[in-house]
Amino acid sequence: MTYTALNVVVLLVAGVFAVLAHRVANRRRHDGGGAVTDHAEDAGRPDRPWYRRHPRRTAALATLVILLVLATVFDSVIVGVGLVAYDRSRISGFYAGLAPVEDLAYVVGAVLVLPAVWRLLGTGRSRPEPGRRRSAGRGIDNRDGSGR
Repeated sequence: MTYTALNVVVLLVAGVFAVLAHRVANRRRHDGGGAVTDHAEDAGRPDRPWYRRHPRRTAALATLVILLVLATVFDSVIVGVGLVAYDRSRISGFYAGLAPVEDLAYVVGAVLVLPAVWRLLGTGRSRPEPGRRRSAGRGIDNRDGSGR
């Protein structure tokens, strides 16, 4: 089996898991009336830039870019010093730095799976109303921080 075939399988599983996990998390976010309780004010405003309307996608894209750059640099160092070698018959022949591009598929998989797991696990509690903050350790919502 080539690295490309293995990566296709891993990315398909990661992608399906991510889509299903985000759908489950979105169902949990809807209140009884069908209104979305998180980021609904930005999503309905087409005059806002896309990165403001879709903060999770923006964060995922920024994370992906940063991790791809870091993985390329560190994988190139690892291959360059000879710690890792790849069988040329099992790679595509395309490289990111000194490492084959197949090495970057795991970064893409992590960016798909980890936010999905985070959303599935959730915090189990609701967010405080805007303008209110939660007192540390007491679970009391207040406006002035006094706990009274």
